[in-house]
Amino acid sequence: MLILASASQSRKKLLENCQIEFLQFSSDFDESSINEKNIYKLALELSFQKANSLSENIPKISLSEEYNYGPLEILGCDSIFEFKGEAYGKPSNKEEAFIRWKKMSGGVGFLHTGHTLLIGNFDSISNVFKITETIKETVSSRVYFSKLEDWEIKSYVNTNEPLYCAGGFALEGIGGKYIEKIEGCFSNVMGLSLPWLRKNLNK
Repeated sequence: MLILASASQSRKKLLENCQIEFLQFSSDFDESSINEKNIYKLALELSFQKANSLSENIPKISLSEEYNYGPLEILGCDSIFEFKGEAYGKPSNKEEAFIRWKKMSGGVGFLHTGHTLLIGNFDSISNVFKITETIKETVSSRVYFSKLEDWEIKSYVNTNEPLYCAGGFALEGIGGKYIEKIEGCFSNVMGLSLPWLRKNLNK
């Protein structure tokens, strides 16, 4: 059984659309505790910490008996957008979102998503999730943005969508029409590389 260590609705929809059976629980890991300057490595470390934090809390989660002693896979992901060497998380307000889009308009950036898959078994007697294998990788996709007028940026920012997305845009949402093309994994830009997950679950 796959457990998604994230409250992300976009990752949830990706798994549901692909008919992958999973459970979803939010990780309580404090992201501010990680001090890593390298954006690529930061995405990977955050994905690992999210998955690991949930693995330690598995005993507190009310899993049905069918999952006792059976294999479990815990998936942690974290996405960070990189533009001209600068990390863009979620904009703190509309003003910041507008300024970012002014910079990104007509430009190219990278969406890095760290993926961590913890494979193991939950032993209800010892009340411990025993990890047998850890698979980690950052998947990167190149994103090309359309050249936008100020009124288009303002209109998009006023939808509030950019405030809830890494980088300030949602490929699967309103922001999709402002993206010229993607090089690399398409679903990765939405927070989860489905080809990466399929390959590693099949192992």
